[in-house]
Amino acid sequence: MSQIDNLPPLRDVISRHGLRAKKELGQNFLLDLNLTARIARIAAPLEDHTIIEVGPGPGGLTRGLLAEGAKKVIAIERDERALPALAEIADAYPGRLEVISDDAMKIDYKSLVDGPTKLVANLPYNIATPLLTGWLTLQSKEPLFESFSLMFQKEVADRICAQPGSKAYGRLSVLCGWMSNAHIALNIGPAAFTPPPKVSSAIAHIVPRKLDGALNIESLERVTAAAFGQRRKMLRQSLKSLGVDLAALYDAAGIEGTERAENLSVEQFIKMAEAYQNLR
Repeated sequence: MSQIDNLPPLRDVISRHGLRAKKELGQNFLLDLNLTARIARIAAPLEDHTIIEVGPGPGGLTRGLLAEGAKKVIAIERDERALPALAEIADAYPGRLEVISDDAMKIDYKSLVDGPTKLVANLPYNIATPLLTGWLTLQSKEPLFESFSLMFQKEVADRICAQPGSKAYGRLSVLCGWMSNAHIALNIGPAAFTPPPKVSSAIAHIVPRKLDGALNIESLERVTAAAFGQRRKMLRQSLKSLGVDLAALYDAAGIEGTERAENLSVEQFIKMAEAYQNLR
């Protein structure tokens, strides 16, 4: 395995600092620096950009991002054991790595944005979905971040990028389809991690889009929750819990109500949610 910088191999870093992965923190470390550099390149271009990274651990992806030219990396790490290892990376890349020792779920991300900013992370699986939905809903009408290049369990990445008619298509697919363009950029097997997880992983590359109209996320979430809560039933049955005139929703989406949720496009869900919002 070739090195991307003059720092020690990651296995040596982990051993020296006692960085055994903790299951309760959702930690699975990537030790192949060729792979972390490849992940960093998915987010290219990195020059002139600030990159926010969540859960850097021993810093494999951090090193990849810096070596590939990121102007600055802001690494958010709650595990204090990792801070000395990250400090060594900061010393090797003077002025280009800022480490925030805090819980990623509690960070004010808007305060970190000063110029072109991207998010790149090997996310802890136990908080990956709420982090993504939180970041997306920060976008408002104008995107706050240029892109997200994020690692998830493959099942979750598939749901993010799923198209209508597929088994993976659901509430998360509609939300991400409304607020972004997303695709699977890289599949990664369990053997790439230490310790190896029981599931495969994937990098989803997500580009937020400018939102038009006055639809709020709460209305969309209520409609999709009702629709997919009973996904095997026709919409005229599953949407009853919304308590509004369903005919208006059908008319807005150009449907009859006999369809199932998995067969509606993102645009049809948006039109139903807009109609629902107007009827409340």
